Amino acid sequence: MYSPHDPYVRVRGAREHNLKNVRVDIPRDTLTVFTGVSGSGKSSLAFGTIYAEAQRRYFESVAPYARRLIHQVGAPAVGEITGLPPAVSLEQRRSAPGARSSVGTVTTLSNSLRMLFSRAGDYPPGAGRLDSDSFSPNTAVGACPECHGLGRIHRTDEELLVPDPSLSIREGAIAAWPGAWQGKNLRDVLDALGHDVDRPWRELPAKDREWILFTDEQPVVTVHPVRDAGRIQRPYQGTYMSARRYVLHTFADTRSRALRAKAERFLTSAPCPVCGGSRLRPEAMAVTFAGRTIAELAGLPLSALAEVLSGAGAGGEETARVLTGDLLARIGTVTELGLGYLSLDRTAPTLSSGELQRLRLATQLRSGLFGVVYVLDEPSAGLHPADTEALLGVLGRLKEAGNSVFVVEHQMDVVRRADWLVDVGPLAGEHGGRVLHSGPPEGLAQVPESATRRFLFEEDARDTVRERETGAPTGWIRLTGVERHNVRGVDAAFPLGVFTAVTGVSGSGKSTLVGQVLAGVLADRQAGEDPGPGERYCAAATGLEAVDRLVQVDQKPIGRTPRSNLATYTGLFDAVRKLFARTETARERGYGAGRFSFNVSGGRCETCQGEGFVSVELLFLPSTYAPCPDCHGARYNPETLEVTLDGLTIAQVLDLTVESAASFFAGTPAAERALTTLLDVGLGYLRLGQPATELSGGEAQRIKLAAELQRTRRGHTLYLLDEPTTGLHPADVEVLMRQLHSLVDAGSTVVVVEHDMAVVAGADQVIDLGPEGGDRGGRIVASGTPAEVAGAAGSRTAPYLAKALRR
Repeated sequence: MYSPHDPYVRVRGAREHNLKNVRVDIPRDTLTVFTGVSGSGKSSLAFGTIYAEAQRRYFESVAPYARRLIHQVGAPAVGEITGLPPAVSLEQRRSAPGARSSVGTVTTLSNSLRMLFSRAGDYPPGAGRLDSDSFSPNTAVGACPECHGLGRIHRTDEELLVPDPSLSIREGAIAAWPGAWQGKNLRDVLDALGHDVDRPWRELPAKDREWILFTDEQPVVTVHPVRDAGRIQRPYQGTYMSARRYVLHTFADTRSRALRAKAERFLTSAPCPVCGGSRLRPEAMAVTFAGRTIAELAGLPLSALAEVLSGAGAGGEETARVLTGDLLARIGTVTELGLGYLSLDRTAPTLSSGELQRLRLATQLRSGLFGVVYVLDEPSAGLHPADTEALLGVLGRLKEAGNSVFVVEHQMDVVRRADWLVDVGPLAGEHGGRVLHSGPPEGLAQVPESATRRFLFEEDARDTVRERETGAPTGWIRLTGVERHNVRGVDAAFPLGVFTAVTGVSGSGKSTLVGQVLAGVLADRQAGEDPGPGERYCAAATGLEAVDRLVQVDQKPIGRTPRSNLATYTGLFDAVRKLFARTETARERGYGAGRFSFNVSGGRCETCQGEGFVSVELLFLPSTYAPCPDCHGARYNPETLEVTLDGLTIAQVLDLTVESAASFFAGTPAAERALTTLLDVGLGYLRLGQPATELSGGEAQRIKLAAELQRTRRGHTLYLLDEPTTGLHPADVEVLMRQLHSLVDAGSTVVVVEHDMAVVAGADQVIDLGPEGGDRGGRIVASGTPAEVAGAAGSRTAPYLAKALRR
């Protein structure tokens, strides 16, 4: 029995995911870092076990009715945990923020500013006091009625919606319409309404063209689709939506960046004529503080906003002093993390992932909690080495406030500053799940099987510097007069046929220049569109004809439901299902490849609809999930599971790791190619049927890269990767970099946005943006070879790159 004052969190018998009955003691009130290669089990220990158990205990104290309103984590597979305080989690969020989300809403600073204007603002004579909601563009009482709080009016016209009037509606005259079934449905509805869909657009009566494109009516009509041979298509009720209505609806509501970008091409945008872009009603804009409206203060950089508030609150009334004091303290935390250049009205979709992560961390710092365990998921992800220094200061303050800080981390500079180190491994998946070291970081030097050890202690640990000779560029893509976000008037040149790293502090404009402008220009050219969304962001672009194919590999999820997995995304599952369909048992029973899909009826278990689990409704408690009582998680019905391939059922094949599957399918070219590329990018530990929802951003990115690597390459391909090493252990970075350099060896071009200086040191060419973030960035500070950039004056990257080159 442990003392209630035991200074350790003691974990006994942890078996979550791949953990092998782990036993570990971790001191409280320390900065403890969990390390290990990707898939080793460190997150399963920190989040899946320690944090999950802390949450479970908290939920036990909550009233049953209230529990229904909280998203609960399941009870972890662990024998016992003692000495565990309450826990707060700060995980990476990979979902795209909405257009109305801003720096102010992410940090809740907007709430405090609105309260300041409500309680301490200067009102016009005779005006009644407004509540704080009246100063928010996201509420009905505050939003400008003309632009609905967006600040801009979006309009469209016939020339934008129908770029080629010689086409008929059936031939795709209305370019703004969606593709696939949705577009066909709108065409069929128009046909059913009596409009001629086969006549050239320009020959249709002007009245009809106006109605088709701009009507706000949404008539419902019975559609009789044309019957395809051998396929029954029954009549259905179809609703019409005009092209303008569809475009505006998509632009305002979709969470898909691709759909939003497509809709934006058919719109013109201008500041709202009523509110002038302030997004608020006139009565809110009539209130001032320190002589400025709330829109004017929200548009200032936070560092400048702090100066205004300091001067205005010093000699004012008590209410103003209290509210400005609170605002200044909150702003101070954000500026401490190097984000003083951001303004409150800066929209969240324009922020980099590093900026978003630090904003959330700043919000946690101001909570004032003590005696809790903060569990953080790679807080240095997306941070330039210069930004990591500020992060370490903040983590130190959390600890000094009386908290325990548990961090899952791959950045060695953070690991070196830890008080306690828990190294999990030695490898990934079934070859990991053991605690190799738990103690002060220097103790890891005595653990030879640790993959982390050589990177922590050996100066020449990294193998990422390419061994090939640096080749001369085969050509250049030159962008002139780039204008996007904070990148203003920049001329950029990207060499072809080599490996280029784009660097700079967070918010300096790297992702804007590469992911939006360069990618947009290339995508436009490949689509045959001129001009397109990318070309609007630069005055001219040359050298594009040398690129035959563009491949963008990002860290977005490969699917949003458990039905999407590693095997389905890479196309491997198609090959596996065909192999099962060719077995003797399947042929005798007449089973085709579709029988072995868990997404359609036939071979799947209908009790769980192929999910493998069912929702269980509990009286007074939230729904929980349990393995399906019929298939026990196998996803298929008993008849399908009677078919085996070399002794394994389809469910057992999906449960194989990539490494095991490579041996199982040896000699089967259709499966071997996909499995080999997955092994090449270091994903041998993942299961074939591992749901997309369980994959990290780094794993999703490597799966996408593997899917591209297995394609037959034709012509010159340009690969764009946004921080490909995010979430990767240095040992995994080596594996990934070997693959990327092999692409260059094969004649392709690779451009990466990157913060890992070992990777940058191994590049052929470096483009460094800065010198700072936001308005103080957006310029190319230096470009050239790594050695040339390392010696550049005024570059924040230079000293860190020079240090990496010395290694």
